[in-house]
Amino acid sequence: MLEKQIEHTVCEYARSRDVLAYKFTSPNRMAVPDRLFILPSGKMFFCEFKRTGAKPTEPQEREHHRLRQHNVNVFVIDTIPEGKLMIDTMLATC
Repeated sequence: MLEKQIEHTVCEYARSRDVLAYKFTSPNRMAVPDRLFILPSGKMFFCEFKRTGAKPTEPQEREHHRLRQHNVNVFVIDTIPEGKLMIDTMLATC
């Protein structure tokens, strides 16, 4: 399945659960994750969407590592069920 299809469906699911889903870009920083999700509790996390079976690039992996070093949750999602589980799991932890 294509990345944009997975991203769209997961973001729609997040919105249906009252989770904000912002497209995230950083003009001065390459390889940042695709989306910033904000839970009703204020907790935030990033998600990198990939087409089914694809893996993050080396620069993306470095950026994910950098964020995780600062205790930021970063997920890499390549299927719709996995994305919905990510949303449900994060909502359950608030």
